[in-house]
Amino acid sequence: MADRADDRAVLIETPRLLLRPWRVDEAAVQREMWLERDPRVPAHRRIDADGRPALDAFEAGIRASDPSTVGLLAVERKTVSDVIGYCGLVGGSGVREPELAFELLRRSWGQGHATEAAWAVLDWARAAGHERLWASVWEWNVASRRVLAKLGFTESDREETPHGVNVMTTKGL
Repeated sequence: MADRADDRAVLIETPRLLLRPWRVDEAAVQREMWLERDPRVPAHRRIDADGRPALDAFEAGIRASDPSTVGLLAVERKTVSDVIGYCGLVGGSGVREPELAFELLRRSWGQGHATEAAWAVLDWARAAGHERLWASVWEWNVASRRVLAKLGFTESDREETPHGVNVMTTKGL
């Protein structure tokens, strides 16, 4: 099943982007992002020396996802219909508000796509009734920290980890 049609699916549109549920045939894009990740990212979030997780694991993850939630939506450039990453909300159960998360393929960095996609997700979150979001980012991830600053997120905490300092940020909606 290459495509999933679901009337409940979250679709968010900006002037240049379409944020929508992932299609199984786009699993290679997810795997490519894992291959491109900085070596300082924890090993369980990167492709290992044996090539795992393999493509079929990403395909299974897409099949198992619920298209009726904002989740991590595929970010598609409308002019060329290619998927360049993800943006969305994760978590949000218990004491924490949902977390804004985004990641783009390196070839699309520096073009404002992360900021544009994130603004659209913030608007969606506000309309859905969320009052505050949080986002965590590695201190060494300067580009993502810049995006969060443009969006108005402010630092609320820092955590020392074996992988570096994890900076926690929040934003009221």
